[in-house]
This record gives sequence, structure tokens and C-alpha cells, in this order.
Amino acid sequence: MSESKDFLRVKVEEDLKAGKYKEVITRFPPEPNGFPHIGHAKSISINFGIARDYDGYCNLRMDDTNPTTEDMRYVEALKDAVTWLGFEWKENVRFASDYFPKIYEYAVQLVKMGKAYVDSLNEEEIREYRGTITEAGRRSIYANRSIEENLELLEKMKNGAFKDGEHVLRAKIDMSATNMKMRDPLLYRIRHAHHFRTGDEWCIYPMYDFAHCLSDYIEGVTHSICTLEFENNRAIYDWVLDALELTPPRPYQHEFARLGMNYTVMSKRKLLELVNGNYVHGWDDPRLPTIAGYKRRGYTPESILNFCEQIGVAKANSMVDVAQLEFCIRDDLNTKVPRVMCVLDPLKVTIENYEGSEEIEASYYPHDVPKEGSRMLPFSKEIYIEKDDFMEEPLEGYYRLTPTQSVRLKGAYIITCKEIIKDANGDIVEVKATYAPDSKSGSDTSGIKVKSAIHWVCAKSAKQLEVRLYERLYKTDMPENLEDLNPNSLHVIKNAYIEPAVIEQKPDVRFQFERQGYFYADPIDYTDAKPVFNKIVGLKDSWNKKAETTKPAPKQPTTKVVTEGEVAPMSEEEQARFDKYTVKLGLNSEIANILARDTKLSAFFEEALATLNSPVGLANIITNEVARELKQNETLKVTPIQVAQLVSMIDDEMISNKIAKQVFEEMVTSGDNPKTIVEAKGLVQISDPSVIEPLIDEVIANNPDNVAKFKAGNTKLLGFFVGQVLKMTEGKANPTVLNELVARKLQNV
Repeated sequence: MSESKDFLRVKVEEDLKAGKYKEVITRFPPEPNGFPHIGHAKSISINFGIARDYDGYCNLRMDDTNPTTEDMRYVEALKDAVTWLGFEWKENVRFASDYFPKIYEYAVQLVKMGKAYVDSLNEEEIREYRGTITEAGRRSIYANRSIEENLELLEKMKNGAFKDGEHVLRAKIDMSATNMKMRDPLLYRIRHAHHFRTGDEWCIYPMYDFAHCLSDYIEGVTHSICTLEFENNRAIYDWVLDALELTPPRPYQHEFARLGMNYTVMSKRKLLELVNGNYVHGWDDPRLPTIAGYKRRGYTPESILNFCEQIGVAKANSMVDVAQLEFCIRDDLNTKVPRVMCVLDPLKVTIENYEGSEEIEASYYPHDVPKEGSRMLPFSKEIYIEKDDFMEEPLEGYYRLTPTQSVRLKGAYIITCKEIIKDANGDIVEVKATYAPDSKSGSDTSGIKVKSAIHWVCAKSAKQLEVRLYERLYKTDMPENLEDLNPNSLHVIKNAYIEPAVIEQKPDVRFQFERQGYFYADPIDYTDAKPVFNKIVGLKDSWNKKAETTKPAPKQPTTKVVTEGEVAPMSEEEQARFDKYTVKLGLNSEIANILARDTKLSAFFEEALATLNSPVGLANIITNEVARELKQNETLKVTPIQVAQLVSMIDDEMISNKIAKQVFEEMVTSGDNPKTIVEAKGLVQISDPSVIEPLIDEVIANNPDNVAKFKAGNTKLLGFFVGQVLKMTEGKANPTVLNELVARKLQNV
């Protein structure tokens, strides 16, 4: 384990040292209502990782308290995700439903203690009685029922005597509590629905806040680790365990920042919308951020876990660049997988002066000499090359095959174009060429100078295959709705050709296709009769370059040298910085490249980093806002320390990324510290659900027509409700928290 410990591990060590617990017991408690995604991978790595590091164990427990949305196939998907990532749970998979009888006993106990009551207000009245952030709530008149009456009603609820929503069981706490979660929260609700495990045995189901803490206690969990969205729920967690006066030791809840990643969505509701609406091909579609999707695409468990380790365990939510995950899979596969040749867009080349055939030995690892492994490449007079490896009228800096420029066939001979064959439409369909017999790689005595080598396959022996090229599912970095989907996220090539050794021998299911990227034999659709390969990731991040083709190219950093259309190699000093930024600090390769090549930016970054250990957050602002300002002005009014202060406020969720940009603009104009600007302009972000929820309730109450339309299927109205709350908070509501809360509220209306 690393010497540098996150705050959760520090807490665990403090508890062990104080003798609070004899053994560390954690749990991973997902709801079985969807396939797990990359955010769950982070939670899995934290919960199972902490248990492993301190010789304890972790339970896998399904939080199956909502029978209307849960299914056994989701249970199997969750089990598969944990196993694939390399972890093992203690004994059998556990279920909250295993504890339904005991949880009900605890509910009866609270009623007998006068700490819970059966309420007969309807949902709208309960919401009205709750009050607002500035106004205390009112306790229900039904809270005055006797213990005997409450016990009788609760028993009838359990036995199915009432309809859904007719009664609920509530804790009796404090209707004027600042934390609105504590205003007599619901413990049980009536739901006549078939449960996938307990069948029709129960028609009342415990709420999350009641079932979760008691399940933890029953299992002997010591550290109940949740994401930040449950921070305010901790008060209920503690109240239930304390109110029941349970025998110690008892668990305590600790929160960490959930994973947010650009160009994708993590909301189960939105993922379900994509699957059910057939916008993707199931939960394991390689474009989805689900574990099943990454697994099918060809990602490795090691790359996912390395990504989770790089982003770390923080106390404040932040957005991670998906390019960082892509860097992790490239970094993992780079030295692992064999390199082979595959032509995706074939152009036939006939070598007129070549007769017969031969086999050329080629290494699977040409850039890793100590690593053994090779195959035989068939060679004959007819080959396929990529169409874009030939250009009749070449652009400046084009180094591949042209009518006047020879090229080497990788691992084979040098060829020269002699004739171009076109079809009736004027499209090139074949190139006739000659080869230099004495130019074979490894024994070249031809004296012919060429500027590049291109990949190829033998037309006679190459195997046809289907290749699926995947891009990011969304075209915008912060997608809001289905309109943000990338229409070009999947491109299927049915007539690609690959060297025969890949199909015949299959030394590994993952390969690097020379100059194309990393690919994986699809575990479902692949057959020997119809080979199918999925593109895992490209050899480098080209997304930003594609996105920028529609707008003027930005000015290059001052030390980035471009010659003859190609980026100059890094100096030793630049390479050392790049390695440090990617390997040690976990920056994605594009951002690391910008910093490493620009001496001013790297110096600024290093000084800011010495003040605040938040490399990703600092790098994002410095390579965008600071870099843009430096291009316009040689001197800056902002200092690295001020930028570090700004990022710290983002990390602490005092301000959003959007507000941070406004603050930065003010900083470069006035030179003031960010905290001064934020306080003067009242820009502090609102992340507390107990503050946001009453505002959402108000918007929902004031817009019944739009609520009805949303319930009828017009999900685009989600943005309307979010926008209304943002207006009420003058844009200060935390967008991530707000979106989740609005979606949850609307589902329960």
C-alpha cells in the first residue's frame, strides 16, 4: 500500500489504533436496478481495497428495497463486475431483503419506544408539512396516536390491509431541524408489488435510510463508505442506531466524492433511457460507461483500477477528463499486446515485377526487443494497403506512396508506383507498382531512400473481418439530453482485411493494429467464420483535434515546434516533465503534453502544485484559462498561489467550474484573490440537498402541467425544472446535485 494515504484509510487506521474495532468490515451495497458503471468501479475499489489493505473483508450486498425496479439480471451484472475487477466478497452475496423480518422488528421496537408513528397524511401533505429551509415544518396530527394504535396500524400495513400510499411509518425526530432530512423521515411505505426474491411475502418495504444502517449493523460493518450525496443522510443513519440503543460496536458512515466524467452520463435513469430507447445495443454496448460495456470493448481490469487509483479519494466532487481513463488503457496495453497489421479501407496494389510468394518473419513486439514472439507474414504480388496511404496529388509533408515517391512496406520491400487504375467515376481502385528485390527489411542494399513505412496485408491470404470503430457516445463534454448524442459514435467496417496469423493462431484476444489503435475480439459476436473486432482506444487522443476542426486552430504553446507538418520530438527535459505529469500525477496525455512543452505553463503549474495537491484540477485551469490569458498578455495579474486558491474552492465545492471561470476573468482584471471576489459577489455554490430540495418542491408545486407532461414521457422537461431552480439560486445550485435531486423528485411525484 502507498505511504500516502487517503482520508478514509487515515480514519480506518485511527479507529484500529484506538481499539474501536477488532477487524475492518466494509460493504459494497448497490441497488440491483441497472448495470454497474465506472462510478461503481471506484466504489468497488475503495470498499474492497480498504478491506484488503487492513486484512478485513468486504460484503457484497444488494440494496433490494424497491421491488418495482429490481431484477436478478442486475444482481448477476453486479457480481460479474466485482469478480472481473479482481475482488472477492465474504461468503454468499447478501441482500437487504434477507433482513426484512429483523428490520421490521426494529420498526416495531421504535414504535414501542414512542420514537416512530404511523402517519396518514398523503404525499402532497407530507411535503407541505415539511416546511422550507427558512420555515420550520409542522408535525402531522397523526403523530399523537397512541403506541397501541400505531402498533395495530403497522401490523395491518404489513398484512396488506391498506392501499399504496394510504399510510407510512415515520420516525419522530424534529420538524424544525435545520437538516430537513431529520424532519420525521419516512421509515416504511406500502408497496403492493412482487419482489424478485421474497415474492408477495411483503407489501411494505423499508426506506433506504432505515434499511441501510440496520443492514450494516446486522452484518457487523465497521466503516459504511458512501458517496457525498448521502452526507445529509448520515444524521438519520446515526439517529436510527442510537435511538434503538443497539449493542456496540456499531458502524459509522463516511462519505467520499462520487466520480463525474465528461462526455458521458452516470445517471442510472439516463443509462436506462439509452438502453430502453435502443439508442445503444444493450447494457454491454461498448460505448456505455458500464463495466459490462468496458469489458466487451476490451478494457482490462488493471486499467480500470489504475484509473480509480489515479483519480484518488477526495472529499469534494469534481469532473474527471475521460481522456485520463483512455490514457490508462493505452498505458496498460502498450507493452502487453502484440502488434499486427490490418487494413481497414483497402486499396489493391499489384506488384508487377514480383513472382511467386514467400513468408516474412515479423516480431509481434518490434519495439520491445527482449520480448519474444513472432509470426510469418505471407507476401505475394497482390496486396492491400490503406487508401489514405496513397495520394495522387500529395499535400505538403505527405510521406507515403505517391506517383513520384516510393515507400517501404513494413517488414518487407520498397515499392514504387507505376500506374493508377480508376473506375468510371474517377475513383482510384488499384495501383500498379514495382518493387526493389534488394530492398528487403533487414538486408536492404538497394540504396533507395524513403521517408516512411506503411502497413499492408497479402490479398491472397488475408482474412476478411468486421471492425467496429467507437467514438465517444456524446458530442458535448457535459451532456444534458439525447440531443447531445454523437451520431458518429459507431462506425462499422465490414470489408477490412487482417493478416492470417491473427485469426489462425490468436496469440491474444487484444491486439494493436499498426497505426490504427488497440482492438479486441468481440466476446459475443466473434466467430472464426465471421471475425469481429472492437476498437478499444486509439494510439493517441485525437478527440480534441477532431472537435477543433470546426473552429480556428488555437495558437501553439511557445515552445512547441512544428516542422514539415509534424510535431517535433520532445527534448529530454520536456520528456521528463511529460513522464512525471502522466505517470506520477495522473494527467491525461494531451494536457501533460501542453504543460511539458511550455516552460511558462509548466513553471506556473509546478508553483501552484507546491501550494495545493490537486494536479488534475490545477492542470485543467492552467492549460485552458491561464494559457489563453498568456497568449493575449505576456504578463499575468494572477499568481500560481491565487489559481491554487481558486481550484481549492472548486475542490471544496464552494464554487462550480462555471463560476470559477467567471471568478478567473475577474482575477485577471482586478488582481484580487478568488475568495475576496466570491464573497463580494455572493457566488458560493449551494450543494446542500436540504437547501435545494424545498426549492425543487416549490417549482414542482407551481408547474403541475409540466409535471404531468414529464410523467407522460416528455423527459426533456427535466431541463426546465433544473433551469427554474438555477434561476431561483442565481446559478449557484450545484448542477450535479441539482440534476440528481430533480430527477429523483420527479420520479416520485
